[in-house]
Amino acid sequence: MKRLLYMLLISLLLGCKPSTKQGEFVLLPTPKEIFIDGNSSLKPKDLPFISQIDKISMDTLDDFINSQQSPSANNNQVHVEFVPEDSMKPEGYALEIKDRSISIQVRDKVGLFYALQSLSQIIEDATDQAVYLPNITIKDFPSLAYRAIHLDVKHHLNRKAYYYQMIDKLARFKVNAIIAEVEDKLRFEKESTIASDDAMSIEEWNALSAYALSKNIEISPLIQGLGHASFILKHDKYVSLRDDPKSDWAFNPLDPKTYELQFDLYRDAFKAFPSGRYLHVGGDEVSTTGRNSGRSPLELQLEWLRKVCKFAEENNRIPIVWDDMPLRHAEVYRSMFDKKMSVQTVDSIWESNEHKLSKFLDLFPKNCIYMRWNYASPQAYGNQKAMSWFRDHGLQVMGATAAQRRWVLMPQDEGNIINIRDFAINSIDKDINGLLCTLWDDDSPHFELYWRGILAFAEYTWAGNSKSIDDFKASYRHRSYSHTLSDSSYAFIDRLEEPVKFWKGALLKRENRNYLVRMEQPADKAKAVIDFPELSEPGKWSKDNKGRIEQAQKALETNQYVEHQINKYKNNTIRSEYTLQVYEQVNKLTRFSAEVLLAMEKIDKAENEGARNQEINEFRKLLDSFQEVRNNFEAVYGQTRILEKPSNYILDQDHHVHLANQAINFDWQFYAEILFVQKMYKQLESFK
Repeated sequence: MKRLLYMLLISLLLGCKPSTKQGEFVLLPTPKEIFIDGNSSLKPKDLPFISQIDKISMDTLDDFINSQQSPSANNNQVHVEFVPEDSMKPEGYALEIKDRSISIQVRDKVGLFYALQSLSQIIEDATDQAVYLPNITIKDFPSLAYRAIHLDVKHHLNRKAYYYQMIDKLARFKVNAIIAEVEDKLRFEKESTIASDDAMSIEEWNALSAYALSKNIEISPLIQGLGHASFILKHDKYVSLRDDPKSDWAFNPLDPKTYELQFDLYRDAFKAFPSGRYLHVGGDEVSTTGRNSGRSPLELQLEWLRKVCKFAEENNRIPIVWDDMPLRHAEVYRSMFDKKMSVQTVDSIWESNEHKLSKFLDLFPKNCIYMRWNYASPQAYGNQKAMSWFRDHGLQVMGATAAQRRWVLMPQDEGNIINIRDFAINSIDKDINGLLCTLWDDDSPHFELYWRGILAFAEYTWAGNSKSIDDFKASYRHRSYSHTLSDSSYAFIDRLEEPVKFWKGALLKRENRNYLVRMEQPADKAKAVIDFPELSEPGKWSKDNKGRIEQAQKALETNQYVEHQINKYKNNTIRSEYTLQVYEQVNKLTRFSAEVLLAMEKIDKAENEGARNQEINEFRKLLDSFQEVRNNFEAVYGQTRILEKPSNYILDQDHHVHLANQAINFDWQFYAEILFVQKMYKQLESFK
């Protein structure tokens, strides 16, 4: 950033024009066809609308078109032509910059909106590099029609302004839908008991939905149905609706009041998200008992699904359901997730069990979309087999990938980009309507760290298999930070995964961070944390923890590398400074664990009492520093995130052991560190 400002200042002082050298222009997602032939004669400042282009919405396109086509417009304006629908694909556009003119051809306003998003990226690159706009020809359209991300707010809300910024960024990269899993963060009016005190009102969600629609993004609600119902059934008022009276997980599908309640929630959700075509009803990971009715779990699942789908249809919504439970009940589920399972084995499993599905085929609602979620193995033959079964039997199907699963602190496995790409390509090849990118809030990393995965999803659902993974990562760095940082020598995100994985269990005897809160006795929690070295047996602690120490050393080396890379980014980035601050805090938190472990090794291996006491003093300083580490972490996260739940918030039974569901305040994020520091202070008392 400093270097760029310095270059621009020198340029202004010397009266220089932008460089005539060819700039580097990277569009994301990649257009279907793009050809660059040198420079035009246009500089960004020649375009009077440059300061307004990011503010253009679907609602303001008419004013924009009129302003560009008016008789007073000069040759530096944009010329828009609408062409017959049959001459261009939906959402498509043709964009040409030549000499001193810019022309756009579209079939509809959506195509024009996306043409302007691409143009804004071109202008941004020209501005950043102080070069002329290129002579460029683009022909473009999306490979998948429905490109939705999942907004999961079950465990925390962000500040309202952040959601509007999120919408702007999604639109910039041509994502056109959101499925919002609101749980108790919608202030239901018909069933007000369910809503958390910090929930956004119907009017607030409605306003966000309207803003999103102005950016060609439709928001549809996900209201969990048969299972995942703890946010409802944890309340005393609804205990009678439980399938199992002792569990807040699932509804009783045989009780008519179950549907009265769910339909009330749907009605409020429709008011909050009036522009959404869909109603996602959940339905995953649940098996109900039947209450001695003699009906199987599959029959009960389909009976529930039939009723909620009928309600959706009556309210002009297309229902979506997770497809896993019918497939699980039919015992074909495992084959969908094993990439190594042979075609013959998969076919054999289906041949033996398909009749269990076919028997109830008439009960499968035909107006429903069955969403085949597979986050780690979309390439598996069994996954494709399951999707084909739905389509072959006249049922609609859509896929769901993930940019965030059950990962702590940040997405891992390279942000799941390979699997995102593969599911997108499979969906395109099979001519499926769309794809959802799930972003689970279960262990609640910061949303800023989801963007690389989201942009990969935007790339591969729009452009297909046009870029290698490495090329995409370079494009991500270019677009998100600066053209000067696109080279792989600046990469650090994948490396940061290593200390994050180690951090989860670094200070624990077993990697059981998610289960610490469930330990009822303080003594059990203390025992879960590693012990201070036994000074009467020098070297024993280091021997017992040899592997842990080696991992800590590697993690610290990586922390130091990442810190160096982030500092380079800070000095050169043009955008996304806040994202870097979030990554920086993740790096510092994981570094604390590595440093205290290596400090304990030094204590254990000290050659004499004086050296040992000196190392103990250094160790105490590290322990003292933890509060500052936490304070800084919370200060950065708190800029966009609401860190604490309301004081009267009721935590549910936490069946899936979600870290972010284990405390009303932000303690859950640091619980292992808190226990560790407390235990170490106690064990150090004898050395004061």
